[in-house]
Amino acid sequence: MSVAAVLVVGAAAAATAGAWSAERRDAQTLASQARTIAHLQSELQAMHADAAPDWEALVGKVEPSVVTISTDVDLGSGWVAHSDATGSDIVTNYHVVADAVAAGKQGVDVLQLDRALKGTIVRTDETDDLAVVHVAERLTPLLVAPSRPKVGAMVMAAGSPLGLSGTISVGVVSGFRSLFGSDYMQFTAAISPGNSGGPVVDRQGHVVGIATAKLVVDGAEALAFAIPVQTACASLVDCALA
Repeated sequence: MSVAAVLVVGAAAAATAGAWSAERRDAQTLASQARTIAHLQSELQAMHADAAPDWEALVGKVEPSVVTISTDVDLGSGWVAHSDATGSDIVTNYHVVADAVAAGKQGVDVLQLDRALKGTIVRTDETDDLAVVHVAERLTPLLVAPSRPKVGAMVMAAGSPLGLSGTISVGVVSGFRSLFGSDYMQFTAAISPGNSGGPVVDRQGHVVGIATAKLVVDGAEALAFAIPVQTACASLVDCALA
């Protein structure tokens, strides 16, 4: 091989090596940019997660699935847990319908937004203070959170305090307690008589608890309690999981 040929081959090899090196640098640059973008997306998602929920949008999502339940002598709230071609199953507290059950009655009045419906008590669990009311209409069920929320998580209670349907209040999960042999989620959102049976939802609108009671003593504030939604979904009703 002549010197000229060697120089040509050497130049070609150098050009190839240079091109490969440039391609490698480009690939490394693109990989670095991809990692940077992924990191920024992760930080943005974390910022969105930490941001305050859009309560107005959440109310619009939740309220159509929240109802007022009335008997001859009592009133409470409930929420749609299951719906199919046969109608809808609504979860509430047993103490909301206890007087009807004691009187041997199964029928209750259900108010959903501006619609007056007829409901039938189909299942009860006096021990856990839960009941299921069935209506013939097919309503939109609320999804149930797959796990219990963390202490400090923001929640919203929806229901009909003193019969004022469409009422919401906002607070945080403040603890989990075992009281009188049953488990409860403690939260700070305000509830009043009539909220019983209504849903307590997380920032996604997923049900985490069923409002059931509050502690009323001098000097005590924001001590509300809910039955963890998993208690109702375990055996009483076929919940729609998020």
